[in-house]
Amino acid sequence: QVQLVESGGGLVQAGGSLRLSCAASGSTRSVNTMGWYRQAPGKQRELVATISSGGTTNYADSVKGRFTISRDNAENTAYLQMNSLKPEDTAVYYCNARTVIIAGAVYYDYWGQGTQVTVSS
Repeated sequence: QVQLVESGGGLVQAGGSLRLSCAASGSTRSVNTMGWYRQAPGKQRELVATISSGGTTNYADSVKGRFTISRDNAENTAYLQMNSLKPEDTAVYYCNARTVIIAGAVYYDYWGQGTQVTVSS
């Protein structure tokens, strides 16, 4: 079992910044990729950014150049630095941790409870 706890969400004006944190605990040894996803009302959950255990990152086009994902493997914590926030970024942001059971075949995704990010115009 892996438990994920997000923090850092809040209300910010357009153009502002927030830093989200995701602390993982439990059976974290098998966690491969961690990431951030978001879900706005009436929309599907979408990928924001991911980072592998080796530091390889992936970003949604909508956040490239504005958001930065990072990871502290020793602390089992992932971060999302969000700059130049836009109202379109308003969503519940969820931390994800992928636990690989069999590489390329079987895995399990753990999710945090989410943290609300609201960007006002």
